[in-house]
Amino acid sequence: MKIARLAYSDKETYGFVKDGKVATKDHIIIETGVPLPQTIKDFLFDGWFDEIKDNVSKISYNESLSNFKLLAPIPNPPKIICLAFNYTDHAKEQNFTAPSDPVIVIKPRTTLTGTNSDIVCPSFVKQLDYEIELALVIGKDCKNVSESDAKDAIFGYTILNDVSARDIQMSDKQYTRGKAFDTFAPCGPWITTADDISNPQDLKMITKVNQVTRQNSSTSKMSLKIPSIVSKLSKIMTLEKGDIISTGTPSGVALNNPGIDFLKDGDKIEMEIEDLGKLENTVKVVG
Repeated sequence: MKIARLAYSDKETYGFVKDGKVATKDHIIIETGVPLPQTIKDFLFDGWFDEIKDNVSKISYNESLSNFKLLAPIPNPPKIICLAFNYTDHAKEQNFTAPSDPVIVIKPRTTLTGTNSDIVCPSFVKQLDYEIELALVIGKDCKNVSESDAKDAIFGYTILNDVSARDIQMSDKQYTRGKAFDTFAPCGPWITTADDISNPQDLKMITKVNQVTRQNSSTSKMSLKIPSIVSKLSKIMTLEKGDIISTGTPSGVALNNPGIDFLKDGDKIEMEIEDLGKLENTVKVVG
């Protein structure tokens, strides 16, 4: 099931998406009789989704998705955790070896933005880069999770673009500031629930900039696989419901790739992961 956070007429709601149509929260309430909560976070993580699952067959999709703005699927997540060098080919193009333990950056939640929104880049950033990543949405608070139990901690999946100011990143010798600008984590277009993805470790992923392919890979090329990522991170920190874990990017970024340009004002970025939809954003340079 695809669950989207939506806006229309300056009001926020949420709903299910299917074949370009939407069943909004209010419509679902009418058709099922289940009194759903106001916010998407309460719906996803406080038992309401489990309650509605038995009534899914009653739901009709009666509105066009084009009538809504798609927002970042999770508002104010407790944490956004991004892995570095978790694809062997990307690590190699950056002159690194894929690590045996997760190398992480934590992005502030103010980096989040939705599909069809601008990536706002200050003019002093000269090397703006993209990174397509499969992102996990954690469904329950957990600590010291075993690899065999890791699947139970994942509510669903989405796409995240780990946008990076490479000149700042390289100057600082650590990555937080260069990845922490507002709007530097486009995410979406929605959450696809885990039960809809038979094998998250074998999904095609592609990035296009101005319709030219830059990254063309598969989640099968991850070095640390999803169960290991969840387990290892949970031994460092408590994972909380609503956390976003972004699992790394394959080769094809602009950094250290002669002939591939960094992003510039007006560039249109399309990121698509099989069965998860398409994330589309435009670069807007300001200041």
